[in-house]
Amino acid sequence: MVEQRILDIADHLLLIEHELRAQGWWSEQPPSAEALASVTPFAVDVMGFEQWLQWIFLPRMKLILEHGHPLPNASGILVMAETVFVDRPEQSRVLRRLLAEFDQLIGPSA
Repeated sequence: MVEQRILDIADHLLLIEHELRAQGWWSEQPPSAEALASVTPFAVDVMGFEQWLQWIFLPRMKLILEHGHPLPNASGILVMAETVFVDRPEQSRVLRRLLAEFDQLIGPSA
């Protein structure tokens, strides 16, 4: 039986994707292979945070869930979101809340 936490995380990934689309931050055009291969945290050297969420974070998390790989021990994604969206607090409110909830789901106390 699939653990409830995994289902909750999967639901949150869908909600994050939905909010990216709702805000118009979803792109049909993927970044270059070089950009996708970035080893810089959040790929800040080659793409925006919204792109990183869409093209790196969501696919990696889906693979982890689908293949039953161990979940990350922690997620500091909200801290990055707070920094990136400092000039768009209202527009990013829902996304930041979803990312905060994701951090809680991934955290060691979950």
